Amino acid sequence: MMFEKRILCIGAGYVGGPTMAMIAYKCPQHRVTCADINPERIAAWESGELPIYEPGLEEIVGATRGRNLFFSTDIPSCIRDNDIIFVSVNTPTKNFGIGRGEAADLQYWEKTARQILQYAVSSKIIIEKSTFPIKTALAMERILTGQTEDIHFEVLSNPEFLSEGTAINDLANPDRVLIGSRETEAGFRARDVLVDIYANWVPKEKILTTNIWSSELSKLVSNAFLAQRISSINAISAFCEKTDADVAEVARAVGMDNRIGSRFLNAGIGFGGSCFKKDILNLVYLCRHYGLEEVASYWESVVKMNEYQKERFIRNMLNTMFNTLSGKRICLFGFAFKPNTGDTRETPALDIARKLLAERAEVVITDPKALPNARLDLAGAEGNLFYEENPYKAAEGSHAIAVMTEWDLYRNLDYEKIFRGMVKPAFIFDGRNIIDRPKCHEIGFNVFSIGKPPLTHYE
Repeated sequence: MMFEKRILCIGAGYVGGPTMAMIAYKCPQHRVTCADINPERIAAWESGELPIYEPGLEEIVGATRGRNLFFSTDIPSCIRDNDIIFVSVNTPTKNFGIGRGEAADLQYWEKTARQILQYAVSSKIIIEKSTFPIKTALAMERILTGQTEDIHFEVLSNPEFLSEGTAINDLANPDRVLIGSRETEAGFRARDVLVDIYANWVPKEKILTTNIWSSELSKLVSNAFLAQRISSINAISAFCEKTDADVAEVARAVGMDNRIGSRFLNAGIGFGGSCFKKDILNLVYLCRHYGLEEVASYWESVVKMNEYQKERFIRNMLNTMFNTLSGKRICLFGFAFKPNTGDTRETPALDIARKLLAERAEVVITDPKALPNARLDLAGAEGNLFYEENPYKAAEGSHAIAVMTEWDLYRNLDYEKIFRGMVKPAFIFDGRNIIDRPKCHEIGFNVFSIGKPPLTHYE
């Protein structure tokens, strides 16, 4: 079969895999290849057991795999054979050297750029899909430019705005698609090629074009603003608990102001995932690099508030349960950083589990999708640690339940049955404000929710 365009994505993770699957699904006239250095990950993409869980993803991959969607570990051949290359490699926070704990680690990006330079035999459009610091495109251009006059590389920025758990819907019906390019004839031509791909299913009015630096920065700023809203309502939740106000009622009242809106105003134990903390710290690092100390401190406070919320949660558990957790069985309902995903990167539940183990509590973790990752995250942890897929079995014999992830499953459990099997007095610490508080209190639980007055059976 002859294809109009041959598209490659280097990196088959949470971003690259679903994005390429959607492009292949919406653009059957194009050949799409997803390449990765990890053979196990590629084997999983080619099997019936995908390497990531995402509602709707399995159906999309099943409809396109082998038709116009392909997977490969042969990155050199893929670079040679494709004309449009998305770069979706990992850009974690540096854990060494200058910028440790803040700056983005760009070693995988640079290796990819040098691979493209080494193996390309024709001109390419290179598209930044990972979240990169501003001016990364300039560095990529410098690596790729000047080696040969016969091959031209045009670099675009096309940051992702999908959310895990809703990625397929976000890709199929995006709020916007952002494409940044150099403001040159070659840059505009490359930009228009990418615009035409997305225009197969995205209305043109939702495809936003900017200069390349605005595009790179917009992704960092978008995540910073979202995380800021979460930290803001979490800060207010602490105040509500001291004043008997209800943070849900406050958030509802505030959110009805159309200047503010209601999204991301749900108080909880804090944000997680691979983006928010990493991107904010990267923004902090860049601000300090440019001498903007006050700006850096402002955004750094968003992360500090997130850490404070987790610390406050565990201290409340300790104070409430008679100032000792030693030997007590604590059941964590959920471990993924959000529902409808098995992703545990930067999940608040990891910190909570470690702090509970440090208090010598017995910890049992249940989650419908994240238990394999939980085992990896807590490998080598000292203490009494158990995993159980069935939430009823997990809660049996426990002194307290701590809700970590807002899975719908946990909203609809038979809490009377759970209560009967627990040690009394029984506690629920609802870190996501999803349970029926009055009902659970009526059953006999002592209920502690984020930003709400406690419901107890003692003075």
